[in-house]
Amino acid sequence: MKILLTAFEPFGGDTVNPAQEAVALVADTVAGAQIVKIDVPVVFGKAIETVRAAMEREQPDAVLCIGQAGGRIGLTPERVAINCDDGRIPDNEGNQPVDQPVMADGAPAYFATLPVKAMVNAIKAAGVPASLSNTAGTFVCNHLMYGVLYHIAKSYPAMRGGFMHVPFLHEQVANRPNTPSLSKADIVVGIEAALRAIVEHDGDVRVAMGQTH
Repeated sequence: MKILLTAFEPFGGDTVNPAQEAVALVADTVAGAQIVKIDVPVVFGKAIETVRAAMEREQPDAVLCIGQAGGRIGLTPERVAINCDDGRIPDNEGNQPVDQPVMADGAPAYFATLPVKAMVNAIKAAGVPASLSNTAGTFVCNHLMYGVLYHIAKSYPAMRGGFMHVPFLHEQVANRPNTPSLSKADIVVGIEAALRAIVEHDGDVRVAMGQTH
């Protein structure tokens, strides 16, 4: 089995991105699966094209994209991506689309085809906080998740894909009082646990992880 693991570069004024820092330390083989890693620019359009090219080149069985969600307490596999770009801040090349579709011919939304609930359980079992998220935002993280699932739906029906957010690193919150963070080592443990769940589960577990708001 081969899994394409992607990580975003720093953005929004930060000099590091916990996704990029942790993915670089993830083992090259997890649960017998080959892990192929790439960095991705935080740029609308280019992010999708970078990963789409890697999907074509590597022909992985699954794609897991990792991004930063500052303020979240734990690792959060994403359930769904929506067909909307609405940048609260500019991307790393100054683009700031407002209320634009990610793909004009795409569905309103695509659900992750990874075992997201099994991933949450595996991360928690490894001793790292995790929960299922129902929003990937409307910035480049959602943009990339949507683009990956769009291309899977259009061109790679046997491939699975999804996205997971990770919290700030400790060093990033020195001047952000009362903001949650995790160590780089814990994020690596969590990502590797999620990868094991992807290898071990063809489908997802059926367990309640819904939210009331």
